[in-house]
Formats: sequence, structure tokens, C-alpha cells
Amino acid sequence: MSRLIVKVVVVVVVLAAVVHAEVSRGVIAHFRGQLIVTKDDLPEGKNDADTIQKINKARLGELQGNPTNTDVQAWHFHYAAFLNKTGSKSLKLEFMIDKRLAADQRITEVDPKSSLLTGDISIDEDEGLAKGKTYTINLVDEKQHVVSTTKLTMK
Repeated sequence: MSRLIVKVVVVVVVLAAVVHAEVSRGVIAHFRGQLIVTKDDLPEGKNDADTIQKINKARLGELQGNPTNTDVQAWHFHYAAFLNKTGSKSLKLEFMIDKRLAADQRITEVDPKSSLLTGDISIDEDEGLAKGKTYTINLVDEKQHVVSTTKLTMK
């Protein structure tokens, strides 16, 4: 009977490791300070170099929007923020144009020890963005330090 218990425990541990696969330190170091916008989750490769290549290929510089039922343009995207500074429990995504704030979104329940933050954002014209404009998107901490950044054109 003890053999059966050991086998079950081993299977559970292996499955947990597969479900919680993490981005390697090398990939995180390569993208440190960058906010990567993609259509889907970050791709994984066979090794760090392959993963970096796949992430760069999936990275978006333009984002196609969709009209809502009220004829307002809306954008939805996945992001991976490779933080250059950890320690915050909440962050703010700021959409900047010509050094002024156009829109923002709060991100709460951040793991202060993690140097990689992923999630999805939905934002529309009613929140301050405009179709055809290019924004500098800064992820900032409570002290207004930019912890990752990118440029993105809203189409």
C-alpha cells in the first residue's frame, strides 16, 4: 500500500512542475525593463535563445482594435512586464502621448518578489485612447518609477 501512495505523490509533483513552468532567469534578464505586448501568452522555446527569438517574433508594435456595440474603438492585449525593479504590490499602466497621460489602468495584487508580471488589458477610446495614435506605455510603481516600458500604436 505504501508503494501506491509514493506513486501518487510523484505524479502530483510532476504535474505541478509542468503546470507552473516559469520563464528562465536568462530570458528575464534579456528583456529586463521591457513591456512585451502580444496577442496571446508568451511563447516558450527549447532553450533561452529559442524563447527570446519566439518572444521577439510574437511582440506587437501595432494593435488592431475592434469597434464595440457603441461604435467606440476597443483594444485587448496580453502583456508581459519584465520589471527592472521589484517590491511593489500594485502598479499602474500609463498610456503616455507627447509627455502627457492619455489613459491608465491599475494592476493590483502584484507579487512583490516577482520580476515578471503577465496579464491581459482591455481599454477603449472612452478611457482616453485614440485610434491611429502611438503611445509610450509605462508600468510605474507607487513611487512613480518606470519599471517597464514599450511603444504601441493603436490601429
